[in-house]
Amino acid sequence: MQSTADYTCAFCGETSTTFIDISAGLTQTYIEDCQVCCRPNQLYIAIDDISLDIEIATDYLE
Repeated sequence: MQSTADYTCAFCGETSTTFIDISAGLTQTYIEDCQVCCRPNQLYIAIDDISLDIEIATDYLE
């Protein structure tokens, strides 16, 4: 099952939307380039197991 969620780029501060594969687990970590500035962001995904609400935290990736 897939869903979408917004995250804020750790570099430029712009908001982007990403696809989340919920079947990959309730906590996920991966790298995605910002759709605005093209710099890599480390995404930390947390999915609530009951409501399936998605929270995303970002960090710089050097």
